[in-house]
Amino acid sequence: TEARQRAQSLIGAAFQKFAEIPEALILAFNPPAIMGLGATGGFSLQLQDPSGGDFAEFAEAAQEFVAKAIQHPAIAFAGTSFRVSAPRLYAHVDRDHAKALGVPISDVFDTMQAYFGNFYINDFVKFGRVYRVQTEAPPQYRSTPEDISKIYIRAQNGSESSMIPLSTVVTTEFTSGPDPVTHFNGFNTALVLGGAAPGFSSGEALAVLEQMADEILTPRGYTIDWSGMSFQERYAGGQTIMVFGFALLMVFLVLAALYESWSIPFAVLLAVPFGVLGALSAVWVRGLDNDIYFQIGLVTLIGLAAKNAILIVEFANKLYESGRSLPDAALEAARLRFRPIVMTSMAFILGVVPLVVASGAGAASRHSIGTGVFGGMLAATFLAIFFVPLFFVVIRKLLDRGGRPLPDDAGVGKQRPLNQ
Repeated sequence: TEARQRAQSLIGAAFQKFAEIPEALILAFNPPAIMGLGATGGFSLQLQDPSGGDFAEFAEAAQEFVAKAIQHPAIAFAGTSFRVSAPRLYAHVDRDHAKALGVPISDVFDTMQAYFGNFYINDFVKFGRVYRVQTEAPPQYRSTPEDISKIYIRAQNGSESSMIPLSTVVTTEFTSGPDPVTHFNGFNTALVLGGAAPGFSSGEALAVLEQMADEILTPRGYTIDWSGMSFQERYAGGQTIMVFGFALLMVFLVLAALYESWSIPFAVLLAVPFGVLGALSAVWVRGLDNDIYFQIGLVTLIGLAAKNAILIVEFANKLYESGRSLPDAALEAARLRFRPIVMTSMAFILGVVPLVVASGAGAASRHSIGTGVFGGMLAATFLAIFFVPLFFVVIRKLLDRGGRPLPDDAGVGKQRPLNQ
């Protein structure tokens, strides 16, 4: 947390210094949490204009949205580089005149692209290398708007054709607009970058931005979407419950195959909530967020907490099958396996201490996963070990049905419920 506060302080100081440069718009951000997934840390939001309307109105809506977002306590900073002040040269094509002269509109655009932009022709291989062929007019023929008159295009009039200046069907006008015009999902878009304020998770920041978008952008016909890390968090992060459920299901099926029973695995799985409770408590005490690293630690805890419970349930089940009563079997198993459970668990707990106290670059991710696993294993070891025998006894009494004779040395004619 101290390193995070220092980083936020540096970013805030950079914003203040950069604001003193009126000739430029400079934004400062953390690097992305996962290198290669997005360009910056924090959130990446795409403001979209599905209608392809006026850029000036779109820029005004984007600036209003950013100003409103900065005022919210959950948003530490936000900014967009979308501006409509860049000079542009707009080409007007007189479609009616071009049709009357027999000039295809596609030829007009292809000619302007081939001379004033670049037009892809093909690729060829020479000396073992692939070369791309593109057309482009020399600089002296494309430096001013008047150079359009130096370019000719073919006009087809019946069976006759002639070359006419491009300026016959194209006129130019100086305007201002965004540079460049970016697109996302095929729509004109403005990229908004920012980060959550201290004390607020990234998920809370995304929820706040969606609420503001409904209030400011939706009535004007604009929409938002997420990119980079924010896209993964918003759409893939919603699968957390499904991942946890699938992990529990796999543990249950493995235990059912191990004990050849559908009931005994519940005694093991009921130890998992103790680990989750310990992990949540440890993260809450340190003031950490429920991020993806913490969730990975929770999935790990499912297996670790189940491992401790398996040691007790395995011995208790064998003692019960040999003729011991349920309470005696559970208590004896807990006594016999207490020391191995504590030894193996403490070895693992001490092994994650370096993650808990890590420092330097990337320490925040190690803090999340280390603190969660550390607290969860403490609870799963020193709390669950006293409750697993109880769960074993209760579940066997509730779910056992039928009867089978006891071993000969346990008495003749007595019956015990069969394991289901």
